[in-house]
Amino acid sequence: MKKLLLGCIADDFTGATDLANNLVRAGMRVVQTIGVPESPLTDEVDAVVVALKTRTLPAADAVSQSLAALSWLQAQGAQQIYFKYCSTFDSTAKGNIGPVTEALMDALQTDFTIACPAFPENGRTVFKGYLFVGDELLHESGMRNHPLTPMTDSNLVRVLQTQTSRRVGLIDYRTVALGPDAIRARIETLRGEGVSMAIVDATSNADLMRMGEAFRGMPLVTAGSGVAIGLPQNFMNSRMNSHMAPQEQAAKLPPARGLRAIVSGSCSTATNAQVADFIARGGAAFAVDPLRMAEGADVAGEALRWAEPSLKAQTGPVLVYATAAPDAVRAVQAQLGVQRAGEMVEHTLAAVARGLVERGVGQLVVAGGETSGACVQALDIATLRIGPQIAPGVPWCHAPSVHAESGAVHIALKSGNFGAVDFFTHAFSLLSSEPGMQ
Repeated sequence: MKKLLLGCIADDFTGATDLANNLVRAGMRVVQTIGVPESPLTDEVDAVVVALKTRTLPAADAVSQSLAALSWLQAQGAQQIYFKYCSTFDSTAKGNIGPVTEALMDALQTDFTIACPAFPENGRTVFKGYLFVGDELLHESGMRNHPLTPMTDSNLVRVLQTQTSRRVGLIDYRTVALGPDAIRARIETLRGEGVSMAIVDATSNADLMRMGEAFRGMPLVTAGSGVAIGLPQNFMNSRMNSHMAPQEQAAKLPPARGLRAIVSGSCSTATNAQVADFIARGGAAFAVDPLRMAEGADVAGEALRWAEPSLKAQTGPVLVYATAAPDAVRAVQAQLGVQRAGEMVEHTLAAVARGLVERGVGQLVVAGGETSGACVQALDIATLRIGPQIAPGVPWCHAPSVHAESGAVHIALKSGNFGAVDFFTHAFSLLSSEPGMQ
């Protein structure tokens, strides 16, 4: 077996497909695993993305799972390791970006790495160490109201420094603009000053490409998915990988079949707008009520019984959602508690997703990182093959599932903040029109 070029560890499932999507766009052949595989890699691929569900776990658990993923990737011969977190850098107050990064650095015996969540195509840019979401600073965006990981500080040097005992520095936009040699020189200067981690500015794809070249051979890169745009060029130029697959071949999936559905648990500003747009277009939609779940009602069963007539009539995609405005989310959390409310919604939507697939849904969109993780696990999906991009950071995937009539399902795992307002409609129209997927 040819050695892996790039071994990736993602802290949630939507982030994993986001990263894999960018690698596929650059021509890499990619497989995404759900959790750490129990057996060696058999697919002939250039990169593997191990999807974990560690963003909101206690730091010790996140570290343990990440190290297990690292060990497996090293056993497959991975030449470089990539730790992927969200483009909004969100985590709990105690981690887990800092603790996991420290543990990976120790295991790889490296004294320096970078951190850069920038993804300009999706409006995530870093300037003078401050993270912007569109034209807003992170702490002024909708992320300040995130139900699990609210972000109240936009200064990433400061945020990361609270999570690590190592010293954190900055490689600013002026250095990045000068190119790879200047970036490498700045890294050496920071090393000499005792800095072990550096936030890196990026406001354009050109910045990401310069950074990618500068990070050639760096044992560990930590970033959102954007930096992945610049890394494949390093391997394309290597003698070992002169046959890297063209993008259209790397992204090809089997033909799409089956009914269509959407399951949405994200309460982000973007997903709220997408749900509203779908309903305004006349889409069939069912809102799940966390308070009724708490009373013991079979909300998943109700949603599935509601969906059955529309599925049988094949009138179009059906939507089951827990998406709500921030005030409504806070009201539920005040009654049930943040953790209990989140767990109940995840459990219910996962049961809905599984029931929909068992009823013939073969094309499924899932919105929200925690929701995606729960749904993928409920469908007993172990690997995903990455296909064409729906929107920046969100590809269609193809995954074997014992719960699907055909033995597999086309699935899109959408980070809550990603996608245009018509994302749900556009996703299915793309799957219908994609060559070789009809």
